[in-house]
Formats: sequence, C-alpha cells, structure tokens
Amino acid sequence: MKKVTLIFLLAIFLFSSFAFVAAESCDLDISMINQDPYPAIPGDYIKIVFQVNGLDNPECKNIEFELLEQYPLVFDPNSNPIININAGTYSQDFSSFLIAPYKVRIDENALDGDNPIEVRYRYGLQNLYLEQEFSLNIEDSRADFEVYIKGYNLITKELTFEILNTAKSDVEALTLEIPKQNNIIIKGPKTNIIGDLDSNDYTTASFEAIPSKGEITLKIFYTDTINTRRTLEKTIMFEPEYFEDRANGEQKTSIWLLLFWILVIIFVIRYFYKRRKAKIKLREKRKQ
Repeated sequence: MKKVTLIFLLAIFLFSSFAFVAAESCDLDISMINQDPYPAIPGDYIKIVFQVNGLDNPECKNIEFELLEQYPLVFDPNSNPIININAGTYSQDFSSFLIAPYKVRIDENALDGDNPIEVRYRYGLQNLYLEQEFSLNIEDSRADFEVYIKGYNLITKELTFEILNTAKSDVEALTLEIPKQNNIIIKGPKTNIIGDLDSNDYTTASFEAIPSKGEITLKIFYTDTINTRRTLEKTIMFEPEYFEDRANGEQKTSIWLLLFWILVIIFVIRYFYKRRKAKIKLREKRKQ
C-alpha cells in the first residue's frame, strides 16, 4: 500500500514538474499596437488593439487573454473581454500571433494625459494570471459654447446671436444653423458660417428671422483639435419684451429721420424754385 502511494505521489510530482517546465518554455510577448482615436476622448468610444506573439509554441496550450475593466475604461453591458485560443494549432498559411481588438468607452470624467490600463493572461495549466500595463492617451478635444440672443430688430427682422467658446481648446470651421421649427420662421439662409474661434473668445452671427416667444433650438457644428467634425445643440429662450421698447425707440428715430429728410428735400426744392423764378424775372426786366 505504501509502495502504491509512493508511486502515485511520484507521478504527481513528475507531472507537475513537466507542466512547470512546459509553462516556463512558453514565452508570450504582448503589445498594444493601436488606439483609435488618438488621443482618446472622455465619454466617447475608443478602439484598442493588442497583439499577442508566441502562439506557435504548443507548450503554451490554452491561452486566455483579457482587457481589465478599470478606470478609465467602461465596458458595455453583456460584453465579454475574455479571448481564448489554443497555441500551436496554426498552419503555415496563418500568422503565429493573435490580434485582440476591443471597443470600449472612456469614462466621461477621465483626466487628460497618459492613463494606465491593464491586461491579464494565463497559459498552459496554470491558474495564476500575469498582468501587463499599457498607457492610454486621453485629451478632451470637445468644445462647448454659451449662446445668447444679443439683439433683435423688429423693423429689419435681424436676429443676432452671441457665441462664447467656453472650452479649453480652439475650434475651426464653426457653423451655426437654425433647424426648421415651429417657434421661428427663417427668411433667407438658415446657416451662418462663422469660422475659427479660440478658447474663451466670442463672436456673433445674425439671421433674418421672425421668432415667437419661447425656445429656439440651434445646431452648432465645429472641427476639434484632432480634426473631428462634431455637432451639438443649444436651446435659447427668446423673450420679445426685452426688444420691444428698443424697437419702438428705433421706430421713432426712423420716423424723425424720415421727417428730417423730407424737410431737407422741401427746403432744397423751394430754394431752387425761388432762385429759378428770380432769374426769370431778371431776364424779363432786361428785355424791357
């Protein structure tokens, strides 16, 4: 009985030693070969691609590879980050490495700069995971804007918006659009191309329109610092009472100006009329 037990223990020891040696001969090389976009943007999706080299070694046996869900990465529900593959099963027509792509979301509160992410893997018969750290570059290139109604002229129907770039980054090809809606009637172009706008700078855009009291929806298009075209919407409250007194004043001013020019024209006509009449009388006297 003791002899059988000894043989059994010896067999276990030899098997463990063989497995340990086999595991030691497995040499996997893991690298992160791409992140798209670069830099990553908080709140947006990113594609991360890893490459696992060394699959041609059959001693690696079953390989399990996993991207860990930890800050700043956020996985979609029901997503499976684990990839399994058997080593040594490739043929001459196939590569001896694994491409492991992931599409994950970046935490919306992620900080700018290089953020560490981790993968873990195991191979052979071992239960112990090995971990490796990589660097993910993040930069919030998105812009945000404050939009106000600067003025509205009830006579000319000119509606003017003031736009402030409140983001840390500059923007290019800034465009303002008033989409079709019940609360405002556009007379003329619905789009105004503004151009470039630096961080913490402001500009204006005017439209010919007839707005009603209530909310006006605007679409803002811009190109960020990584050359991505982006869109966001802003809602502004239009309150006509703020512009009515001003319009009445402008109307009164316009009426007085009109009367002034009418009087000037009458004066000029009378002046030339009297002068012509005087010349005619002078000619008649000379003839006599």
